[in-house]
Amino acid sequence: MRNTNKIALIGIVLFASACFAAINTVSLQYIMQEKYDGRELKLEKVLATTDSYTRYFVTYMSGKLKISGIMNVPKGKGPYPVIITAHGFIEPRYYTTGRGLKREQDYLVNRGYVVLHPDYRNHNGSDKDPDNNLRLNLGYTEDVINAVYAVKNSDHKFINKDKIGLLGHSLGGGVALNIMVTKPGLIKAYVLFAPISIDYKKNYYRWIGRRDPAVPRKYGSPAIREKIEALYGSPEANPAFWDNISPNKYIKNVEDPVIVHQGLADKDLPPEWANELSVAFKKEGKEIFLYTYKGQPHEFTSAWPQVMLISAKFFDSTLKH
Repeated sequence: MRNTNKIALIGIVLFASACFAAINTVSLQYIMQEKYDGRELKLEKVLATTDSYTRYFVTYMSGKLKISGIMNVPKGKGPYPVIITAHGFIEPRYYTTGRGLKREQDYLVNRGYVVLHPDYRNHNGSDKDPDNNLRLNLGYTEDVINAVYAVKNSDHKFINKDKIGLLGHSLGGGVALNIMVTKPGLIKAYVLFAPISIDYKKNYYRWIGRRDPAVPRKYGSPAIREKIEALYGSPEANPAFWDNISPNKYIKNVEDPVIVHQGLADKDLPPEWANELSVAFKKEGKEIFLYTYKGQPHEFTSAWPQVMLISAKFFDSTLKH
């Protein structure tokens, strides 16, 4: 009987230790200290060709996972600076490779950039990660960090490995924020299109916790919410956990220039979040420029040419000169 109790106690201790370790990985501090080894960037097949560039289906390794995506490569000698595009939320069951920032990819490659667009884990040709939702999608951040290292570790002569920028939209803007506070200097310049909040509690309440009555009912899952709060506690019950996955706690770490574009008629997320981001950066003395567009939605419409011209000039000034 004593042996049974002892075995049970050992099991409880091991389980608690495992849970503690798992919870620790769901934090920006974990990403800060983790060593990433993105590698094996492969041009698997040609998807399309134009007079100015070739579009490839590519794969690379992100930890143990193979991640798919596309790469647009200008025709010419190079080496060319690289821009990684990080797409916003698209349900994986509807996602197709390269989706999310297609027009931006084409615009930038025609401007003289190699463009790498990771699909993220669980999307299209990428390997599956069943724990990503419970890790609050931090796996997407790791996939983009590993995309940078896969570029740096590749032997492709057309790539300038020292000149890498990132364009992130919506959720992808959140990925960009995570990277700039956890891996300062890894990426040389950031452009954010309507990024999610720097305070993760606001993102949680809007899309998962569903405390915001303005959000359509299609968002959020009670089952996921219950599992998340069982693991980490709600933002009210365990604010320290939620602070530790929020970029606003670590803005002092940022080293690289950032510009933000925000439509003031955005129905997908509150436009004031972009202003909160700008204020937080300026409070820490960080370089940021916020451009707002009256009447423009989440994806931009009539203002898109202006948005892209400003973005391209910013990338030119930071990555080409």
